[in-house]
Amino acid sequence: MTLLFVSTLMLLFPLVEAARPVVINTWPFKNAAAVAWDTLQSGGSVLDAVEKGCALCEVEQCGGSVGYGGSPDETGETTLDAMIMNGDTMEVGAVANLRRIKNAIGVARAVMERTEQTMLVGESATMFAENMGFIAEDLTTTKSMNIFSQWLKGNCQPNYRKNVVPDSSKSCGPYKPSATLKQSNRTQHANPNSHDTIGIIALDQDGHVAAGTSTNGLTHKVPGRVGDSPIIGAGAYADSSAGAAAATGDGDVMMRFLPSYLAVELMRAGADPSTACETAISRIKRHYPQFFGAIICANTTGHYGAACNKVPALSQFHYMVSTSEMDTPLLKSVDCF
Repeated sequence: MTLLFVSTLMLLFPLVEAARPVVINTWPFKNAAAVAWDTLQSGGSVLDAVEKGCALCEVEQCGGSVGYGGSPDETGETTLDAMIMNGDTMEVGAVANLRRIKNAIGVARAVMERTEQTMLVGESATMFAENMGFIAEDLTTTKSMNIFSQWLKGNCQPNYRKNVVPDSSKSCGPYKPSATLKQSNRTQHANPNSHDTIGIIALDQDGHVAAGTSTNGLTHKVPGRVGDSPIIGAGAYADSSAGAAAATGDGDVMMRFLPSYLAVELMRAGADPSTACETAISRIKRHYPQFFGAIICANTTGHYGAACNKVPALSQFHYMVSTSEMDTPLLKSVDCF
């Protein structure tokens, strides 16, 4: 009788798998993974973990693609994009084209917690940051100026203009519309060293989820350009009732498909994280077969996965995972398809 009663209860109320704490981040940024995990393990919130991990990458200039001194635009200036999302409340804070402030993820969190707005951009975002106590300083370094100088010496190639011609005999601007329209070939820019992001997902034992991103954007970008990183649902998305995802790669293409949002909704519908990631990548690949990009996913039980599009510049994608079963963050990889 007792066994029958228990079996009946299990049919009526299926066991819900408890959440296994996990921190995942894009690329082999081990120090960021360690800081995020340590923050979570020492009692910090999932938001704290995401912020601390991204902030460390901003300081360490991870891969040259995060933080100050990287990815100068057409004028030689480095600007930053970042976002953070609370999967419990669906609150988001984001900054884009942020100038002269090193701690972009910190400003993004301040937007979320100190305003009723979601995203601030450009010089106004910088003014807000200064009002919140962040220190304005030059984001240019000798390295970024050298990158810019070499680009100028190479007649400003590559660049991200299309259907325009320079006013001078050189390939640098200012530009004007060309008489003959030509299709742009994005594959020439598929280079993981020219643009990237740290994306972090954190899940605690109570099922709280957060996600965030930070990047200095695209090298030689058109001034004012904003990629997918600070766009909600594109660069990252979190919902504690379903899971979280974060993307990296060719943001100008990827943002058109909101891959992070799509992956979370697929997990909500029952897809495992790996399948959700693969489906989100496939949706983009259908239209842009040669796009450069990858995505990481985690559901509410702590299961995770990743997927990437196979191009000459990317045949395998590396990411970091931290769980209570590991002594240190573990480098994982997935074959691109």
